Amino acid sequence: MNQMTMPVLPEMNELWQESLNWVPNESQQQQFQRLYELIVEGNRHLNLTRITEPIEFWEKHLWDSLRGIARLLPANGNSGEIRDFTGQPMLKAMDIGTGGGFPGLPVAIALPNLSVTLLDSTRKKIDFLETVLPSLTIQNAGTLLGRSDEIWRQPHHKAAYDIALLRAVGAASLCAKYALPFLKNGGLAVLYRGNWTAEEEADLQSAIGHLGGTIESVEAFTTPVSQGARHCVYLRKVVQQLERPAR
Repeated sequence: MNQMTMPVLPEMNELWQESLNWVPNESQQQQFQRLYELIVEGNRHLNLTRITEPIEFWEKHLWDSLRGIARLLPANGNSGEIRDFTGQPMLKAMDIGTGGGFPGLPVAIALPNLSVTLLDSTRKKIDFLETVLPSLTIQNAGTLLGRSDEIWRQPHHKAAYDIALLRAVGAASLCAKYALPFLKNGGLAVLYRGNWTAEEEADLQSAIGHLGGTIESVEAFTTPVSQGARHCVYLRKVVQQLERPAR
């Protein structure tokens, strides 16, 4: 498939507005289209995603990515200053295990005032993303190669971020262990989940206490086209992680 025959993503403005109270502007729509083209092209060499049909890509990569941070989206395309839930300016986000760039790239496109770091431990995927960013003319995102449990220990990453995004990374309790050390006090982790059970919530609850986190909310919703079940779990960082003293 070359660029001349590349399918065009649907605009879906009505669904954007109805579901997220937000509509991408023309420039953002063009960036979404270019991202789609680059992902489809990259799939020839890398296993980035099985989701390549236009409507499915819109729903499961673009819409799903932005649903997790819906409360941060400026209503009606008004690109004002991005603020967190305490009213403070939102500065830095970490997308942990970004893979092909989701949810971080759609978030960076939708929130141009938010600095997004795309973290992955696979060099080929980071190399791919480093070619994507200039092609999308995204100025507010960068890449980082490494494992999250090693990166967060570095002084300039530990407790340095306002928000952490984790999509399709693993069990929720494992996601919490990856995410919470990156966050400042008051920072927020967004866990993108499919189904969500009481057992998962209990397992998560038992895992996050010593990490200085708490479950702020769990939002259940369905995707707007295929009516698939989704959940977003929001974790708040409430105290600095206490490191055990060396013996």
